[in-house]
Order: sequence, then C-alpha cells, then structure tokens
Amino acid sequence: MFSFTEGCGCVSFRGGRRARSLGDDSSSCRSSEIEQEVPKKIGKRMLNGDCTMKALAPFLKFWKKDDVSMTKAERTMKAAILIQQWYRRYLARMEVRRRYTWTIFQSIEYAGEQDQVKLYNFFNALLSHMRETSGRPSSERTSRTASVMEQIFSEESDEGGGVDETAPPKNCREPDIEFPLQRKDIDLLIEAFRKKKHRLHPKLVAQILKEASQMLKRLPNINVATTSISSQITICGDLHGKLDDLLVIFHKNGLPSPENPYIFNGDFVDRGKKGLEVLLLLLACMLTFPGGVYLNRGNHEDLIMNTRYGFIREVHQKYRHNAERLLKLIENVYRWLPLGTIINNRVFVVHGGISDSTDLDMLRSMERDKYASLLRPPLNEGAAPGAEGIDKVEWKQVFDILWSDPQSTGGCVANALRGAGTYFGPDVTTSFLNKNKLSFIIRSHECKPGGYEILHDGNVITIFSASNYYELGSNKGAYLKLCGNALDRQFVQYTAAVSRTRRLTFRQRVGLVESSAMRELHSHIMTARRTLEATFRSMDLDQSGFISISDWCYAMEETTHLGLPWRMLKDKLVRTDPDTRRVRYMDTFDLLANKIGRKSDAQTVVETLYKNKRSLEAIFKILDKDNSGFITLEEFSEACQLLGKYMPNPMTQEQLVDICRLMDINKDGLVDLNEFLESFRLAEKNLHEDEHILAEMKAS
Repeated sequence: MFSFTEGCGCVSFRGGRRARSLGDDSSSCRSSEIEQEVPKKIGKRMLNGDCTMKALAPFLKFWKKDDVSMTKAERTMKAAILIQQWYRRYLARMEVRRRYTWTIFQSIEYAGEQDQVKLYNFFNALLSHMRETSGRPSSERTSRTASVMEQIFSEESDEGGGVDETAPPKNCREPDIEFPLQRKDIDLLIEAFRKKKHRLHPKLVAQILKEASQMLKRLPNINVATTSISSQITICGDLHGKLDDLLVIFHKNGLPSPENPYIFNGDFVDRGKKGLEVLLLLLACMLTFPGGVYLNRGNHEDLIMNTRYGFIREVHQKYRHNAERLLKLIENVYRWLPLGTIINNRVFVVHGGISDSTDLDMLRSMERDKYASLLRPPLNEGAAPGAEGIDKVEWKQVFDILWSDPQSTGGCVANALRGAGTYFGPDVTTSFLNKNKLSFIIRSHECKPGGYEILHDGNVITIFSASNYYELGSNKGAYLKLCGNALDRQFVQYTAAVSRTRRLTFRQRVGLVESSAMRELHSHIMTARRTLEATFRSMDLDQSGFISISDWCYAMEETTHLGLPWRMLKDKLVRTDPDTRRVRYMDTFDLLANKIGRKSDAQTVVETLYKNKRSLEAIFKILDKDNSGFITLEEFSEACQLLGKYMPNPMTQEQLVDICRLMDINKDGLVDLNEFLESFRLAEKNLHEDEHILAEMKAS
C-alpha cells in the first residue's frame, strides 16, 4: 500500500519512506516509485477504463488544487483522468454514429426486400389467373431441364454489351480443368479467380452447373452431417458475392475435405461483384470433396431476388452471349439445393430460422425442386377453377425457414420489416428444440457488426461471413467451428481487404460508413419524394416552408416506414431555425448530398419492371384476355379491380379510364404492346425531369 508524501511526488510504503532533501526539485525524483508506478501503471489503467473512481479516491484530494501548487505526480493523475473522460465521450459519440448508421443500412435493406415481396405479390396475382404461365407439372419440369442440359454454348467476345470490368485481359489461356474434378482443379480455379487472369469458358461453367445439379438431386431435403470422421465441422454464413471473404476462410481454415467439412448456409450471390465465382467455387468444392461440403439454400438463391440485387446483371456482364442459357442452369441448381442441415442429430443449420408451425417431417417429404422461386410459387395441378391454386401450408414452411429472424420477446409474429417470414421468440425456439430433440439452431440471414450473435440463451446462433458488407469497415465476417463430440463452439472473426482498412483510423472508418449510409438514405427518401412533400405541405398551414421537428419526424416515419431515429438524424438532413426551432422541410430533398459519391444501385419499381421486359410482356398477355394483341378498357379495368387489394390506394372507375387513355398513345381506343412498354418508360422519364426542374428552381 502506498500514499503520497507531503511536498514531493515520492511514495510512502508501509516499511518506510523514501526521503528527499528540500533542495531537490521534482525532476530529481525520476527514479522514485511514484514515477515508476503512477504514470506507467495507474495512468495506463485509467486510459483503459480499468480503475474505478472509488479505487482512485485517495489520489483525487489534489483535484481542487491550483495547477501551480500541484506536484508533477498530481498533474499526471489529473491529466490521465481528463484524457480518460474525453476519450470515453469520444467513444460514446462514435458508437452513437455507428449505431444509427447500422440502423439506416439495415432498415433500407429490409425495406428493399419488403418492396420486392410486394412487387411479386402483384405478379403472383396475375399469374395465378393464367395457369399456363406459372407452375408446371413435374414431367414438364424434367423435360425442360433436359433441354437445358443439351444446349450449345458459344464463344464469348467483346462484341456487344458494355465494358466488363471483371473480364480478364485478352489472349489469356484458360485454366486447364478436367472432369471429374480433383484437388488440383480447385487450386487452378482459385488461382484464376484470385488473380483475374482467366474467365472460364461458358462450356466449363455449364459443365460445373450440370454436374452440381445431378449431385444435388441425389441429396435429401435436409442434409445429414456428422463429426464422427472429422471431429469438427465449420459453418459459414452469407457470402453475398464476396470472393475475398471465401478465400480468407479457406486460407485460415483450410480447403474442404471429408476430414475438414464445411456447411455454407445460403446467400452465396447478390450485392457483391463476384457472386458467380463464389457459386462456381462452392459447387466445384462440393463435386471434388463429396461429404466435405454441404450447401443450404438461402432466400437469395432465387432468380427473382437476383433480378433486383445484381446477380443477373453480373452474369449478363460476364457472359453476354450465353447469359440466358447459364441462368437456366443456375435456376436448376437453386431448385435442388437442400433446405437445411442437421449435425449429429443435435444442431439444426438453416438460413433464416423457424416459426411456431415449422414441421421438419413436412420439410423432409416435400418436392423441393418445384420451388424455383419462393416469390412465384407453383400452382397445384388438379385445383378446380376458382379454388386456391397454391399449397400455402407447404409454401409457408419453406418461406419461414428461409426468411425468418429471431426476436428477444416471446411469441411468433409476421416479419413486417422484411415483408416475409416471421419473428420467433425464445419460447418458440425452446418448443421447437424439445419437439425435435435438438440442442440449438445455427442460422444466418442477418448482418452483425462482429460477424456473429448469440441469442435465446445460447439456443440460436447467427453467423454472417461477408465482411465489409455495407461499406468498407462496416462489419467483420465470421465462421463457427463445432469441435468434438461435445460440439464445442469456436468463433473465428476476420476482415477482408485488411490492407485498406488498416490505413483508416477508427474515426475515418465510422465516417466512411456514415457517408455511405446517408447516401443510401437520401436515395430512399427521393423515391418517396412526392408523397413526402405533399405531407410536409399539408402540415405547413401558413406556407412558411417550416414545420415543427415533431411533425417532420412523424412525416418521415409515416412515409418511409424505416423505423429510424429521425430526431437524431435531422441535423444531417435538414436545417433548423435557431429562433423558432422549426425545420426547413424542403432541405430533406437537397440533391447536393447525393451528387457526391457513388451512384446508388437501388432501383424503383418502375425501373425494375421496365428492365424486365419479358415480365411486362407476360403481364400484357394476361391482360389481353382474347389474345387480340390489344388491351381494351374493359380488360384493363377488370384486371385492376382484381388486383385492387395489392394497390396502396384503390382506384375509381374514372381513374382507370384516365390511365388507359394515357397509355393509348395513338388514340385508337386500344393499347398495344409497344404503347404498354412505352408508358412505363415515359412515366420514369417524366419523374426524373420533374425532380431536375425542382432542383434547378430551388438552386435559382
């Protein structure tokens, strides 16, 4: 035990005191214990937050002293405490910024998925009234798959299409890969993908997809994995086209093999730029190491989701002349991916989660290949006219395990944030585990800052393996190793592109992620501009251009439904009058912030529809009931009335007449296909022109 002595910075120990002459100055005591102990140990502990104020009470009697009368040790202690207080405030501010940035990214991501589900509810309502365009009998599926297998793939060239930034240089020799695949072929694939030296010939890509489909067909709906041979198994979560993360996992944990098995828990593609490489590498590993790789289906193993989130665009960029043929093969792979995996009869690994109605026996016995897309379910073949054409009980079973998320509260409710699946509580988890004699659940589907999260008293584990998911430095990736018969858990975290993130300070990383989040938020706000502006003006009774902060926050949430802390974000979106404390609401749409930085990848519903011409053509054919090649007012009105429940605002007969007349460009009383497609293009063009004019008027 030690205490400060009078007059100097020396320390008094129980066994005696180190004395100093009155003539000594403070600098002559550099070898004293206080110089050794306090600045080096206590000061360091203070900065790390290890010392409590109670423990430091004996040292704080000097706090009210004048700086001149303080000894050197006292000044050191005061400086350490001040630095600690400042650092804690700084960390708190950074944590607040990180949290609301994370909330922005996650809310916008889930809102996009919700829009996608709503959009295809619209499609399903149309397709359910035209049997021949939807689900097919299993025999027809088989014959169609056989025809795909026999397709001929042409050479790729640089003619046509835009520039493919991921394409290898010309005159590069392709990797020499032979079937059946062996370990050396995996090394060649990794080398080719890592160094971008080669683009695989479309025939080779097709061969990998065909062989993988044949192997997947032989697997059950729910895989059975064991650690009896390997004594360990590794579970990886969402990769989302992040090839760097997959290579980091293989580098740290080794390539798959029967002695080092892996489970990849869905969402291999979309969002990232290397989704095709990730998918091909995983399928090649499965073919090379039977029993060493288990693949589960995720909610993004779905061509409809791929349309919105980038994978289809990626395939078209890399294989312009063979994209459609390859996408049919990829769809066949999706059909046959197992829905989950059970390890040692104790651990259920599934992409999303469960619900209170999840039935493993039903999941094991269904025909999974008929669900080419969960967003466009097949119709029952023998359903009577006017009867329900979709087996909703079976469909919901698959939907719930691929789209659900855990919640901290009890019960099971619809997942309104995503628009599909459920939120399931700890009681639902416990009931499911007891019923099926399982120990815990491993799932993915949600990005986590540290790459993993443990919920429901350890019964639910979330694993997410795509680092830098939202932006550089936004999150770590992780994988989970289960070791031994006891299945002991070992989490491994990592970050791809370490060389780039190391050059950034903590503040720079938070700022980079925050800027990206604000750009995404601004883009989302602009898609709802008309509704939002009308709401603001209805609140501005005196037309002053200002409304209260509460009204602004209410309008933002009621229009966007993002669930964000709008009061906290207002200083980044609008200016506030210092006298009246009212916000200038038109600042919400300031385009200056969106002109800086990268262009948003988000697409409006109109853009999605117009870029998917085939879907529009299918809608046109459905509306054209008599197959005359023209849509009459009666046909259009009947279809819109049928779909009224999917429209945010039901339309009157007069409004329907006006819409049909607007689409009738040549005014002949009928709408043909070209007029139908052109109407969507003009609507989008006019929307952008209106926004541009408003921006110019505001600037002037």
